[in-house]
Amino acid sequence: MSSKNRIVLSWLVLLLSFSSLFLSAWIIIPAPNMFLLNLGVGAPEVSPWLLMLNLFSALLSFLCIHHRQIQRIASIFSLIGLLFCSLVLVNITTTQMQMKQAIQQGLGADYLAKIPVEISSKMQTSPFSLVNTFRGISLGKTIHKTGIIFANPAGVPLEMEVYQPLKVGKHPVLVVIYGGAWQRGNPRANSEFNQYLASRGYTIFAIDYRHAPKYQFPDQLEDVNTALNFIRKHAAEYEADSERMVLLGRSAGAHLAMLAAYQPDAPPIRAVVNYYGPVNLTEGYKSPPQPDPIDTRSVLRTFIGGSLEEFPKQYEIASPINYVTRSLPPTLLIYGSRDHLVEARFGRQMYERLHDFGNTAVFLEIPWAEHAFDAVFNGVSNQLALYYTERFLAWAFFSQ
Repeated sequence: MSSKNRIVLSWLVLLLSFSSLFLSAWIIIPAPNMFLLNLGVGAPEVSPWLLMLNLFSALLSFLCIHHRQIQRIASIFSLIGLLFCSLVLVNITTTQMQMKQAIQQGLGADYLAKIPVEISSKMQTSPFSLVNTFRGISLGKTIHKTGIIFANPAGVPLEMEVYQPLKVGKHPVLVVIYGGAWQRGNPRANSEFNQYLASRGYTIFAIDYRHAPKYQFPDQLEDVNTALNFIRKHAAEYEADSERMVLLGRSAGAHLAMLAAYQPDAPPIRAVVNYYGPVNLTEGYKSPPQPDPIDTRSVLRTFIGGSLEEFPKQYEIASPINYVTRSLPPTLLIYGSRDHLVEARFGRQMYERLHDFGNTAVFLEIPWAEHAFDAVFNGVSNQLALYYTERFLAWAFFSQ
């Protein structure tokens, strides 16, 4: 190889080492804006891939770079990247043990014994698998029905997606509500999750709702209630057992799920699953996260129709934490410690409030996870969340 080509190769390897470090750095660096938030969300979830990339760049730096100074720089980049990736991987076992203890504390040490064998045999066998990280999680086959109009409020057609098990029968119902700051999104979100759970024996209804700023609270809650009434009325058409219904939401959708389930006149709800949802809009407005990539106050003003100073009562009415009383449905709360949209402290506050009122609640916290961590379905955080979510669902559906 000519001297010129060796120089070009050396710089290419250096660029690879720097790129690996740059991507890995978002495991610890909080994203200052929404564009970079995608890296903050994804980097921890693909840390095994990034680990391999950093190892590969480190190997190339030793084999392909002959200029000592450039080789040293490239090696340092790769080693720092490896360190960042290791911060996730070395904590998986400890986090899994903490989550196991938390769910046993909430549901009872023998909660798994209450789940039928035909259900438990289909669940993930371990909280985390490197094989699943690289190969993907097997979804299974389902019946998928799309474009089902369940309401038309103010001339806005609201649709739902339905995922059914192949096996004929009357299946428990999981209602899934997407996130998107109450301003965007659609029922097709997180389709892998919906397909996975439908193949395990549940009928999944992924529902729509109207968006801010044109439609503000409580329009979204009304749409969720309309969807629940539609599901109950048409349950037989979709082989759904409307008496065994759980609500699951992400972010803004988790907020709506909790509000719908905690209302005094709510239909029978077996449980609620809250993935990183806002629970206290008043406190969220008063103390937004730092950094604040989504501009929390702007999002809340858009949703409510004005600032906290203008509509303090409306913020209070829209906060699920203010509806906590006795005899609420069991609640699973899952948050990331590095969430810079909805901080984990709010999930912990919700758990403590539920627990103080004698309700069944489980709080799971993932140390390295950002908001929307489960966007990477086979990612590290979602594997842990999925493992305990399906156990919580099975317990809620079959042990009560």
